[in-house]
Amino acid sequence: MSALLWGLLASSSLVIGALIVLVRPPGQRTVALVMAFGAGVLISAVAYDLVEDAFEHADAWTLLLGLGAGAVTFYAGDLLIDRLGGADRKRSTGAQAAGGGAAIAFGTVLDGVPESVVLGTTLVGGSGVSVAMLAAVFLSNLPEAMSATSGLVKSGTPRRSIMLLWLATTAVSGVAAWLGWYVLGGADAGAVGFVQAFAAGALLTMLADTMIPEAYEFGGPSTGLMTVLGFSVAFGLSTLA
Repeated sequence: MSALLWGLLASSSLVIGALIVLVRPPGQRTVALVMAFGAGVLISAVAYDLVEDAFEHADAWTLLLGLGAGAVTFYAGDLLIDRLGGADRKRSTGAQAAGGGAAIAFGTVLDGVPESVVLGTTLVGGSGVSVAMLAAVFLSNLPEAMSATSGLVKSGTPRRSIMLLWLATTAVSGVAAWLGWYVLGGADAGAVGFVQAFAAGALLTMLADTMIPEAYEFGGPSTGLMTVLGFSVAFGLSTLA
């Protein structure tokens, strides 16, 4: 049950990000810079909380196989969702109007599940939740929700539908965290390492495909500075955990 609660807590920033935009919409550049910060947080999480841990649990070949499998799986799923109309699900420009609601919803879930599963795996063995991973998921979800909500509002999506989308995604992410803990609770170290590497590959592909391009398009040169700031904050949290 604790894995479910931690998953819900980490993904609750999706709802918070949506509420921020719905109550007082920030400027597009602000959203982009917050997204750049979130990208830096996730890069740090991938490096120090996924790949490093995966290498401690499994050999190099398992790590490389997991990275490749995660990247290809996300790429294939993202390509399918793009064709169904969810290509611009994270855009803050309102391009979501051209896509289908179901595709946008599935795409949002695809983006959030890998990190939630890994959050659940940090509880395997009876150890406490990884504070660094919890913070990374929470901080990275916030700008994603802000950007996508800005676009959905501009596309004319009803506010009620927007909130239902994020509430449902939060619930799915919580269940994904529980599944990560439950399924891998009795797994060997190699399996845990593979899952961590798989999530790392999926997250890196997502970052390069959606978050970083969107952030730079509207954030400009300051995007790099905000990305490094996000990386530094997440790294600092990992050293304190």
